[in-house]
Amino acid sequence: MSIRHGLLALLERGPRYGSQLRTEFESRTGSTWPLNVGQVYTTLGRLERDGMVAQGGRDEAGHELYTITDAGLTELRTWFEKPVDRTSPARDELAIKLAMAVGAPCVDIRDVIQSQRRHTVKAMQDYTRLKAQALLAVESGGARERDDVAWLLVLEQLIFQTEAEARWLDHCEARLIRLSALAPTTGSATPPAAAAPAAPAVAAAATDPTDATTGTPGAR
Repeated sequence: MSIRHGLLALLERGPRYGSQLRTEFESRTGSTWPLNVGQVYTTLGRLERDGMVAQGGRDEAGHELYTITDAGLTELRTWFEKPVDRTSPARDELAIKLAMAVGAPCVDIRDVIQSQRRHTVKAMQDYTRLKAQALLAVESGGARERDDVAWLLVLEQLIFQTEAEARWLDHCEARLIRLSALAPTTGSATPPAAAAPAAPAVAAAATDPTDATTGTPGAR
């Protein structure tokens, strides 16, 4: 998550002070990526150093205000127009954990998968519940409708992520079963696998099914 670009996007709407930016950032993202005031001011300092924001006086309460500069606007527009780079994906702790669990003598990879599956399904249920609340807020309208819509989009992305993770875990378990079945024939060393695949985690959640035709979370 680019904090600097998030702050620039908020400053495009008008002058803001540090704690105000923090509050609006967390409101827009539903506190999915919490910030502390220190992070905000550190980022503002770097943006000011790079000529993308400038201090623009104080408000009536004496808060130091920051404004976006022309260079900041150019940077922000470039960020919006440029696709997010996926050629160097971020490290995924779960993928690393399963990779290291393969063949580890003290670990049953089946237990690792099952434990993660339970957590993933629970997370999907929680996100689905929050999505229903966000949809209700959007449909009822109000002063914070823009933030509610933004939070809804973030939630739906999290639902897609957890659904994909659940499917991947099912795939990992099925893959291990197939490799285990091949082991006596090929003589290759393969990790122990479960005797039978568990029911798909996505179906187990069964709280916000994804439309199989459109690929989008079902409307609440």
